[in-house]
Amino acid sequence: MAKKVKTSTISKTEMLDAVESRCLKESIPRFEVGDTVDVHCSVGEGDKERIQIFTGTVIARRGRGINENFTVRRIVAGEGVERIFPLHSPSIVDIKPVRSGKTRRAKLYYLRKRTGKAIRLTHRHSDHTISK
Repeated sequence: MAKKVKTSTISKTEMLDAVESRCLKESIPRFEVGDTVDVHCSVGEGDKERIQIFTGTVIARRGRGINENFTVRRIVAGEGVERIFPLHSPSIVDIKPVRSGKTRRAKLYYLRKRTGKAIRLTHRHSDHTISK
């Protein structure tokens, strides 16, 4: 019976991280759950492309590496709209944190049940947003 030869000491996770690191974006702005962000997405219409800005509150972040994504919620014409964006997607041109909100939760799904002024989060002054 042949002996098993250990060829490398690299784990599967380290190997996947090495492969995925080529596809990751180098500069991602710092933003947290509760922040209001402007997400600049490229939208293809026929043979043209344009930039569309989706502004809303980040209610969730999940995943790691290439699989990391975040959920942004906003109210349009009295109706709640949520979009899930992959963080390292080539269709996301830019992410600009506009306002920082004070939260004590990792997921803000409770905002789905609120309407009107109850949706607003308390403003937290931080260094990573545009309005200080």
